[in-house]
Formats: sequence, C-alpha cells, structure tokens
Amino acid sequence: MSEITSISNQTFTTEVLESSIPVLVDFWAPWCVPCKMIAPLLEKSADKFKDRLKIVKLNSEENKELADKYQIMSIPSIVMFSKGKEIGRIAGVMDENRLNEEVEDLLVMAT
Repeated sequence: MSEITSISNQTFTTEVLESSIPVLVDFWAPWCVPCKMIAPLLEKSADKFKDRLKIVKLNSEENKELADKYQIMSIPSIVMFSKGKEIGRIAGVMDENRLNEEVEDLLVMAT
C-alpha cells in the first residue's frame, strides 16, 4: 500500500513544489468529519496512482500560513501541484469513482 505523507510549512517546498511528479495535497483538520470520510479514499487513490503522482496531507490548522497562501476556504480541499504550480482543485466529499475521475482529469492537465 502506498503511504500518504504528512507535510508542514517546513517541508512543503521540497515535498510539493520541487517534486518531479505531480502532487495531490489534502488540506484537512483533525475536527473535520468530511476529511475523515475522504481519507480512506485518498489511500486507495495513492495505490491506484502510485506511479503517476504523490499524495500528501497538510493539517490546515497547524499550517495556517499555507492554507492562507492557497486560499483554502473549506476543507477537505485537495489541490494538485505540478512543476511547482497549482493546476487544479477538488473540493468536498465524493465517492471513490468520482474522486478517481477528478484525479485523472487533473493528471491530464499536469502533463
């Protein structure tokens, strides 16, 4: 099973902006029930797309600076980065098929 790494303000540049492959960042918070609902789906997506992208989690409460910088207004917010730039977002809770479709669409934009 692919591992989803937790990142912070300190590791964001290295793990996300300087990554050689696209990165899906899950902005979440411990109190967020929808975040807990989507977490297992992201783990499945990490396995499905393991050769094409990396998925990381960023606690938006502990890393408010980044949440503010990327204008995260609601969580869960999932943001795709490629080559150091934001290329798209997925917001809210959805089923596994829809999440995978959204990720596929973002991966097309990343190439």
